[in-house]
Amino acid sequence: MSNFINELENVFTTNASAENAVAMEKYMKGHFPFFGIKTDMRRSLHKDIALKYRDELKQNAREVAAALYIKEQREYHYSAIDLLMKELKKNFRDDDIVLIEHLLVTKSWWDSVDLVSKYLLGGYLEQYPDKKEETVSRFTTSPNMWLNRSVLLFQLGYKNKTDQQLLFRECLRHKDSNEFFIQKAIGWALREYAKVNTASVKDFVAKAGLKPLSVREALKNA
Repeated sequence: MSNFINELENVFTTNASAENAVAMEKYMKGHFPFFGIKTDMRRSLHKDIALKYRDELKQNAREVAAALYIKEQREYHYSAIDLLMKELKKNFRDDDIVLIEHLLVTKSWWDSVDLVSKYLLGGYLEQYPDKKEETVSRFTTSPNMWLNRSVLLFQLGYKNKTDQQLLFRECLRHKDSNEFFIQKAIGWALREYAKVNTASVKDFVAKAGLKPLSVREALKNA
């Protein structure tokens, strides 16, 4: 096991709060056990240890993240994603899509999937635009709902660089889904794009026949 993970485990255990853990587990519908470490403290603890083991993480970020994802407590998964967001930003490798897909389909829930979609899948496809259509096609036709959601959300940070044609196409592809997380993702993606192109989003929503939840979310700030 890596020195970083050993120390992170010790620090997380020391700072665990049973009271916080109960509330956090309830919020996540009982899908994961928690140490009960709130976000600001967790990130602070992670940052201090990451500075100490900077060289290890620079060289082995992917392996460390994969090892963290095997662990049970949700804070480890958040740390894995935070680590990759920092170390892989504008420094992705061609084969990182394998790791990104693994994170999307492993111990999946909205909290992890949304971060991975925006910061890892989104960043990867910005760096490798030639991979976009193949990746989107594979993810959007997958029976895995979280991969479908990632296709709707990966452009969240793109702003004016958003591929409007792709966004609208994927919203239409999934518009009849009865999955709450898909309906919500459609609305969220459109709402974010409306910040840079309100008229196009309003026109699209008026004609697309989206589910009511998607419409409400899309036009929330329009």
